[in-house]
Amino acid sequence: MIETNKNSAYLKNALAVLAGVLSVASFAPFDFFPLVFIALFGLLWLLKSITPRQAFWRGFYFGVGLFGAGISWVYISIHEFGHTPAILAAFLTLLLVAYLSLFPGLFAWLVQRFRISEKPLLFLFMVPALWTLTEWIRGTLFTGFPWLNIGYSQIDTWLVGYAPVMGVYGLGFLMMLSVTAVFLLPRYKVVSLALLVAIWASSWSLQFIEWATPAGKALNVTLLQGNISQLNKFQPENRARIMSLYEELTLENLDADLIVWPETAVPAFYHAVAGNYISDILKVTREAGVDLLLGVPIKKVTADSERVHYYNSAVALGTEFGVYNKRHLVPFGEVVPFGDVLRAIGGIFNVPLSDFSTGGIQPPLSLAGQKAAISICYEIVFGEELAQTAGDSTMLINISNDAWFGDSLAPKQHFSMARMRVREMARPLLRATNTGITAFVDHKAFVTKQAPSFSVQVLKGQIQPMQGETLYVRFGNTIILVIISLILVLGGVALHRYHQSD
Repeated sequence: MIETNKNSAYLKNALAVLAGVLSVASFAPFDFFPLVFIALFGLLWLLKSITPRQAFWRGFYFGVGLFGAGISWVYISIHEFGHTPAILAAFLTLLLVAYLSLFPGLFAWLVQRFRISEKPLLFLFMVPALWTLTEWIRGTLFTGFPWLNIGYSQIDTWLVGYAPVMGVYGLGFLMMLSVTAVFLLPRYKVVSLALLVAIWASSWSLQFIEWATPAGKALNVTLLQGNISQLNKFQPENRARIMSLYEELTLENLDADLIVWPETAVPAFYHAVAGNYISDILKVTREAGVDLLLGVPIKKVTADSERVHYYNSAVALGTEFGVYNKRHLVPFGEVVPFGDVLRAIGGIFNVPLSDFSTGGIQPPLSLAGQKAAISICYEIVFGEELAQTAGDSTMLINISNDAWFGDSLAPKQHFSMARMRVREMARPLLRATNTGITAFVDHKAFVTKQAPSFSVQVLKGQIQPMQGETLYVRFGNTIILVIISLILVLGGVALHRYHQSD
């Protein structure tokens, strides 16, 4: 029976928004993971007996709740630190929320368009496959935005045992599979219960697999957190003070094998400070046998001198010199899409540090006798990219600057996503940030040390490098994409035959 009562439709649309909002509490920093199961169950219930068009809007409203509450911090970045007028910043934030909401809307439309609920066995498996497909598209299209993928809510549950096998998209698939099993429980008790037991029991047992073994001795590491306000960071009058702070913190803590500075800790181009500032620090650290990893922008001029390239970089200094240039840039933050066209129209967006170049795939850097897979800020949320270098590394290092987001949900969500990379790669993580969250994370994703946020901190600890290869490191997202592709192809054939027989 198709839903025709307008008041009932409005109420259910409001419930869809509420379900989306409630699901945010399953992610960091709240971590009340059962709510996302309840929210997704509610979404499936709200899709009953409606047209595909109505289903699209119901899924869209769920997305409005999820992303409207979950990424509201985008407004802070645009308005407070991007100096965009409040009304325009609010409009741009709503525009992003609306775009992201299209994907749960697409999921809901597909479920109803192909009448999947009419075949319970197909519903059981195709609904999770469609959800995972739309999440993967959202995390890939237009460089991708995989924030708040539902698998991240399971970082501290049994389900995380599957992270080294299928990654965060696999966790999302298993979550939704659990939801559909519960949804069908009243009619198909044996099948549903058996599936639920199989999913969660196997997840629990997978946590005990040792995917990696120690690689050499533990390292003594010092992570620096300068707590530099984003509003002041690139003001010329503050440059000397900021650079002096990091120099002092470094030279006062030479009892380490490795010292790590945050993203763009040096508010000047590398070539401008290499001959004096950095060389002075290196004289002391090399005598002490300490390696450094510095966050610093790099400026390069092409051989023909016609184009200048800017890179958001991490520079390894010590026994070996190495450079990692950020690979996955933030659209409109670090790179302007169609920038050449826009710059040709009256010089729009002709601002040097708003158009970085990408570094592409790069090997791990050598630091303190180990190999480190480097990621800078936002790019650690792209597990399939980090997996391409993690296999050759013995540890992960993420340098970041979450000062752009203030004291919002974003830094906690970002850190939780970084921890998921640890579970996928079975590598320990060093994370040095400007304002927080600076932390040591072991290869099982347990936080062993964490510095208070929004204060100048020197965080000292040990990290045990690890070697080995998880299935996710070897295959990336291929395993889960093959699984959902098979489900959708076989399910699609079955649905076609079923509807032809109507």
